[in-house]
Amino acid sequence: MQTRRQAILRSTAAASLGFSALTTFAQKIDTLKIIVGFPPGGTTDAFARRVGEKLRGIYANNVIIENRPGAGGQIGVTTLKNSPGDGTVMLYTPASMLTVYPHSYSKLPYAQSDVAPISIGHATDHAFVVGSAVPAEVTNLKQYVAWAKANPGKANVGNPGAGSMPHLLAGRFATLADIQQTNVPFPGSGPGVPQVLGGQLAAMSSPLGDWVQHVKTGRVRILATSGAARSPFVDNVPTYKEQGFNELVIREWFGFFLPATASQAVRGRASTFIRASLIQPDVVAAMAPLAAHVDPVTIDQFATRMKQDSEFAGKLVKALGFRADS
Repeated sequence: MQTRRQAILRSTAAASLGFSALTTFAQKIDTLKIIVGFPPGGTTDAFARRVGEKLRGIYANNVIIENRPGAGGQIGVTTLKNSPGDGTVMLYTPASMLTVYPHSYSKLPYAQSDVAPISIGHATDHAFVVGSAVPAEVTNLKQYVAWAKANPGKANVGNPGAGSMPHLLAGRFATLADIQQTNVPFPGSGPGVPQVLGGQLAAMSSPLGDWVQHVKTGRVRILATSGAARSPFVDNVPTYKEQGFNELVIREWFGFFLPATASQAVRGRASTFIRASLIQPDVVAAMAPLAAHVDPVTIDQFATRMKQDSEFAGKLVKALGFRADS
């Protein structure tokens, strides 16, 4: 059986050959613009810049990252929708703008059909984490549920934004566990992490990479992760599914898109270059500190994944009765 490491090594070797061939035979465009719907400095922006550097000189002579923050990532998607479909403009975005928002907003300035999936860039599991506000003997979800029921009003749980996948996961977990839980949204994970560490928040649901460094200090405990299998970054932590919450299975992706007007030839060319870029050793290595994985997939595989994750998000939104614009 081929391990993940073996697969990456083989793919890396193939990518090295592929880059050589692509450099020799492919016709470059002049300038590629990669839109990121968030400010500079975050993970989405940093990853787009890293891949952009790989594309510079082989896909395009120049690569520009254009940050278009606002409306929770909607501006980035809308900007792509209105861009030319000639391969000169791409978008790198988290899944939620295209999988969660269509279900949680009554009206959006775009539709899924306005964009063309090219490849997933990186993906991450989400984690349910408790800090010093929760007794040290609570080390799994069953014990957390018992504690929450015995301490009404104390189970305040942060998330990186109302309507984000971590918010929906934590909300559905509370419903399934029949516990009262107060969700506390933040504008991203950054402001919430110190409050868990300091004991002002009992728990938080957010990307696993937010917590790996803090687990080593003993200041937090990860009670569950959201993947179909345990994360190799914290392989001692059971998943939601392992602990009886079978429907809470998701690895959230961040993906590259072109406008829907792009031809099949333009889409195919972009997919070839991006996937070759993603499996370069330094790109793979850069994800490890974030407890994330590069996840190069074909166009068809990405389209299938987006459809499945949109259906999953729709079920969560409906079950919680959540409306982002109510």
